[in-house]
Amino acid sequence: MVEPMNAPVTTMIQPDHTLSQLRARLEPHTALPLALTYAGRNIQPSYHVTEIKAAYFSALDCGGKPDQWAETVLQVEDLPAREGQDPMSVGKFLSILARVEQALSMEPSSRVTIEISRPGEAMQVFDIARVEAGRESVMLQLAMRPAICKPRHRASQPQASCCNPTPQSAACCT
Repeated sequence: MVEPMNAPVTTMIQPDHTLSQLRARLEPHTALPLALTYAGRNIQPSYHVTEIKAAYFSALDCGGKPDQWAETVLQVEDLPAREGQDPMSVGKFLSILARVEQALSMEPSSRVTIEISRPGEAMQVFDIARVEAGRESVMLQLAMRPAICKPRHRASQPQASCCNPTPQSAACCT
């Protein structure tokens, strides 16, 4: 059994959208279709939300600093378009979230992560860059989530001078 770390949650990297922020942005637009753009493409209208995960992470970065955070992971399959298939409505998407929230302990402040793949392709991990509500639809603009070295990131933050990496931890980032 793995013992949980008693480390404070860091706010070094702000989530792009939390679960509660996403819900608040979507709720006024329940009748509109929900579309996504990712990796230079628009999701096909037959997309399917295959799984929603309440994830809790405990980690130790390359500088030896412990961290804990929560994520809501939406797994989406970008299925080929079918004749007459419309995108899922915002209302249907929110009802799926509500059903999951009834069954699982979902952290409202959790970072939203979206995993997408087309059949036969590797899954990719995205953050929500923007939520754009128009007259015709609501668009989730997704951005690739890069890997980062947290000690190097902390060192570049002006308010984080007390968190500068040690020479030993900085060496793992070069």
